[in-house]
Amino acid sequence: MDFAFKKQDDSSVTATTKTVPLTCHGHSRPITHVSFSSLLASSGTASQYYMISACKDNNPMLRDGLTGDWIGTFIGHKGAVWSARLSEDATIAATGSADFSAKVWDTFTGETLHTLQHNHIVRAVAFPPHDRPQILATGGMEKKLRVFDLSRASTNGATNGTPAVDTTPFYEVGAGEHQAAIKSIIWSRDPNILTTAADDKKIRWWDLRAQTQIASHEIDGLPGSCELNGSLNGNPHDGGTVSVAAGKNIYFFDGARPGQLVKHIKTNKEVASVALNGEAKRFVTGSPGDTWVHVWDYESESELETGRGHHGPVWTVCFSPDGKMYATGSEDGTVKLWKHTQGAYGLWR
Repeated sequence: MDFAFKKQDDSSVTATTKTVPLTCHGHSRPITHVSFSSLLASSGTASQYYMISACKDNNPMLRDGLTGDWIGTFIGHKGAVWSARLSEDATIAATGSADFSAKVWDTFTGETLHTLQHNHIVRAVAFPPHDRPQILATGGMEKKLRVFDLSRASTNGATNGTPAVDTTPFYEVGAGEHQAAIKSIIWSRDPNILTTAADDKKIRWWDLRAQTQIASHEIDGLPGSCELNGSLNGNPHDGGTVSVAAGKNIYFFDGARPGQLVKHIKTNKEVASVALNGEAKRFVTGSPGDTWVHVWDYESESELETGRGHHGPVWTVCFSPDGKMYATGSEDGTVKLWKHTQGAYGLWR
């Protein structure tokens, strides 16, 4: 069902369309993170990509990104799942959990490929770009940024009732630099550069070749979200934009230039999550203080639209890889998909 609002003047007709969102049920507790795969195929109006959701019910879910249709649930975590991501080609998924582990999954069979044990809650996981799914970065309450080499994984078999132990090799980047929990990790489009957001109110950029910090930026609040979004110049092949929500602040950094702040927006209320559509010059936010989805104009920094339908705070937002839709995850245990383009798209006909 569509509601169309039109404004007409002497020269043109401008129309905007507001649609009812699709609701993805299945989770039983608050949603903590949603993310999409890359665009795997696109022909005319047809696109193919996938979406994964993390939840405090311990059970991350894989869905068709375009329709929200459930594909499968990854079973095995024994604690809340805080982060979930898909590899570039969507063949494997990774999740970070309160059970002190990160898991890597086969998205075709649902099988657990690796269980990477940590000494505290894992809050963030990230795959590199460019079809290199055999590397995984993790971080969390240990304040340690680890990079695992999944291609060299091995398992010590179970003996006398002792469970098998995954001995996947890893190295730590920037030991001792993080002074608080790592809340988010993103891999830039340069496979040598990682970005972390931590509760010591710093965004840091790391060069994996030297395994050292190359830039940092202090933020005015605890980070709520930190994601790599599309480019503001419309070029899909440049470094994109790093979007950060922290306290009452929204930050946009140049994804190709570590530490380079492009815009800082101060708002009048707390922001839990932000996602940018660079081509459309629009961004979407969720807040811990209300149940609405807020759509903003990037240039004027004015709110354009409010999406209503959730029954709890919106903790996570993410644009689809083609920018024609965005997903929101809420305290109410649902994921909603919102159309962000004119005309027919997906199930909106």
